[in-house]
Amino acid sequence: MAVTTPHQPQPAAGIEPAAGIDAQEAAQSSPAHARKRYRDGLVVPTTGWAAGFTQTNLVTLPRDWAFDMLLFGQRNPQPVPLLDVTEPGATSSVLAPDADLRTDLPLYRVWRYGELVDEPTDVTDLWRGDLVTFLIGCSFSFETALMDAGVPLRNLEQGRNVSMYRTNVECRPAGRLSGPLVVSMRPIPSRQIVTAVQVTGRMPQVHGAPVHIGAPEALGIADLSAPDFGDPVDIQDGDVPVFWACGVTPQAALMASRPPFAITHAPGHMLLTDIPDSVYRQP
Repeated sequence: MAVTTPHQPQPAAGIEPAAGIDAQEAAQSSPAHARKRYRDGLVVPTTGWAAGFTQTNLVTLPRDWAFDMLLFGQRNPQPVPLLDVTEPGATSSVLAPDADLRTDLPLYRVWRYGELVDEPTDVTDLWRGDLVTFLIGCSFSFETALMDAGVPLRNLEQGRNVSMYRTNVECRPAGRLSGPLVVSMRPIPSRQIVTAVQVTGRMPQVHGAPVHIGAPEALGIADLSAPDFGDPVDIQDGDVPVFWACGVTPQAALMASRPPFAITHAPGHMLLTDIPDSVYRQP
């Protein structure tokens, strides 16, 4: 299931569709097995895959822009919690030493001067010796903890990517990078909101507690059924929309700040690491 909006490039022809993917098989996959599936052409959102392991957003920029990105993460730690920063030209990370950052995500985005120009499944031919990769904590990493606490996840129940929205909240600028906060939304039963806040609040390195509960209009979100990224997720009776800071925030900054070149994950299509998500859970 590729994440597309009007005027965006479509994924490469011949990719394996999401239909027929067994949710239990996906959840029980090892990170290495899941990465191989993606490397071999499977394109699906990674929510629900390799349950219990940390997932990360990816942002790759020329070295000339790396300090701006590092400072942007330091100044905006909730939407941009940095878990690793590679050396220039590196194609792997300590978070997944056997993974190839150029091939092992289901879907990438390529940006030139803030414009999305391609959504390939392999960026090997675009990789350069001056590129620095930032791996950023992802809220998919706290989904196992939420489910363990009995909190239902409507996006998984409905077989959809999470909904993500640009907001009217501006991040703190850093050098040449600036832009709005992006949030992910999960409908949570009202009686379980306290549990969701407590569970995710113990995982600040993967976005932590919600930044907003209810009233999407307060964030400048006019229509929950029309997310800027991801899929619309149906809200059931008794659910309340709960919003977490989202690692797509740097992509909004790329659009606003227009660096000459960048590679990112496609929203919802993460790097599955070898790090158990329990590593990032506080007592």
